[in-house]
Amino acid sequence: MKTLIFNGSPRKNGDTAVLINEFTSNLEGEYKIINSYDCNIKACIDCRYCWKNEGCSQIDGMQEVYSYIQECDNILIASPIFFTEISGQLLAVASRLQTYFCARYFRKETPIKKSKKGGIILAAGGNGNMEKAFSTASMLLDNMNAKEIGPAVYCLNTDQISPKNNIQDMKGVREIAKFFNQFFPIKNKEVKYEL
Repeated sequence: MKTLIFNGSPRKNGDTAVLINEFTSNLEGEYKIINSYDCNIKACIDCRYCWKNEGCSQIDGMQEVYSYIQECDNILIASPIFFTEISGQLLAVASRLQTYFCARYFRKETPIKKSKKGGIILAAGGNGNMEKAFSTASMLLDNMNAKEIGPAVYCLNTDQISPKNNIQDMKGVREIAKFFNQFFPIKNKEVKYEL
């Protein structure tokens, strides 16, 4: 089983990292983490190459991500919330998924044949609305052919209580891992990659 994790946090040891660590410690198989603030992936430049061609005109770390999207079984989007949305840097990385949209709507192709399971983890310092960020994450997962979205985890008030001290938050991320692990009785743990 292979799982792709998009990490939208700029903080290596922040709340989102705590949640991802709990998730991966309960996940079977291998996983790859795309740290949006540290990876070599530029934002889409709207050159429209993908209107007529597979892939992207920009050659960077996204080519490896495209390959992993094709073969993985699960995709997790994890992000802090900034102004009711996933992080700007994660949106920049995700803008490169435009090639899949263009494949379907301009080139009339099916860019990703293998369906996946999807999961969402969102963390916010306040107790505000998560609907916009959830909607964006869901749309991105759909664009990567995640046909079945599991339980979402909304970690609120992280400025008051760390997710590692919140029993419900920790239980929620374990539930996502359990959802991903279903039908994959693999017990030999991970080959970990980070971009």
